[in-house]
Amino acid sequence: MSKLFQSTQLKEIMIPNRIVMSPMCQYVAKQDGKVTDWHKVHYGARAVGKVGLIIVEATAVEARGRITDQDLGIWNDDQIPGLKEIVDFAHKQGSVIGIQLAHAGRKAEISDRESVIAPSPIPFDQGFVIPKKMTEKEIEEVVQAFADAARRADQAGFDIIELHGAHGYLIHEFLSPLSNQRNDAYGGSREGRLKFLQEIVKAVKKVWPSHKPILLRVSATDYADGGIDLQEMIEMLKIVKTWGIDVIDVSSGGLVPARIEVGAGYQVKFAERIKEEVGIPTITVGLITEPELAEEILFNDRADFVALGRELLRDPYWPLHAAKKLNVDIEWPKPYERAKR
Repeated sequence: MSKLFQSTQLKEIMIPNRIVMSPMCQYVAKQDGKVTDWHKVHYGARAVGKVGLIIVEATAVEARGRITDQDLGIWNDDQIPGLKEIVDFAHKQGSVIGIQLAHAGRKAEISDRESVIAPSPIPFDQGFVIPKKMTEKEIEEVVQAFADAARRADQAGFDIIELHGAHGYLIHEFLSPLSNQRNDAYGGSREGRLKFLQEIVKAVKKVWPSHKPILLRVSATDYADGGIDLQEMIEMLKIVKTWGIDVIDVSSGGLVPARIEVGAGYQVKFAERIKEEVGIPTITVGLITEPELAEEILFNDRADFVALGRELLRDPYWPLHAAKKLNVDIEWPKPYERAKR
């Protein structure tokens, strides 16, 4: 029996297979941050293609927290109906669907440049705005924004939420000493740098149903001297695990410009170490394109789920084709059955 097409349960949510669609920004939203027809077709196609768990792109908990002005938002109730349409269609196709709650922090490339915030007034790179150092009151406001976003995600019917703590965005900025040079309770020590995330998790869990999983995406390494490396991330996640996070979605990089050597499955080793040393389920990602590689990762217990990014942009029906290649008989959408053989 193929591991890739085995169902698995997270809390009370049954996921039909181990294939995950990574959250990938589409950059087609308007200033209001609402779902467009593009989003409906884009996510709907992957549900038709039998992706087990679809994670909707980084969706901003505040308007100032968007990566660009064309990103989705979940900062007001008017944005719920469009998201609910995506959820309802995915459920009809048998997919589980989650949403990534995000805040861009200093990497926000938005028109309102004066509103960009970060733990410390350090720009991401040349050409980026120098962010405003967050006050403790602003930290409280953003923590509440994450909680409000989680409530809206539940109202929209999402099965899972993922907190975006990777790729150099706001949560990651607090975690790394390269971007967090605060000398108050939110900086300095490992525990201090974790405090912002801890408060977000605590606030989110007050409003997010206990039977639904919470995922955390992390960058396992900053690829830079003085930043987070894999061992530091493992030590951090040992603490995070005690807060009740259910799965770690393991990526890498993004905090500072860095040269990264990439190849097929280049990030699997990070997920494997975290799974083994922290004792928590993991999702792995990174140039995984072939069903055989995905199967090997799961068969050898190197991760619990395999996420695809660009490959699912190229082929919305990758799971259907992968099943055929692995000699697994799965149900096709009825309108497409004539193409099964």
